[in-house]
Amino acid sequence: MALSAEEIAFAVDLFSDVGPVTTRKMFGGLGLYLDGAIFAVMMSDGRIMLKGQGEMQARFDAMGMERWTYQRDGKPPASMPYWALPDSALDDASEAVDLARAAISHL
Repeated sequence: MALSAEEIAFAVDLFSDVGPVTTRKMFGGLGLYLDGAIFAVMMSDGRIMLKGQGEMQARFDAMGMERWTYQRDGKPPASMPYWALPDSALDDASEAVDLARAAISHL
């Protein structure tokens, strides 16, 4: 299922204070970029996930943020370096921006 124009506009608006956010559609979802570097993805189901590298991985885990995992045939689940924004950040742009800025600082 592809994202709607309204869902895309929500994600861009949510992170508008991060800087000039650009987007690229991918696999039914969306990549969110700052200065050409991807810092978040919006999944086809509407979940927004921040990229975690370095110290941010432990911070996101400590916050209880859900990591993107997927099942592979006959193998243990694999994970990607992305964590779902907490519901509170979806309702509070300043929280979402603070988390995004912290994630971007570790890219």
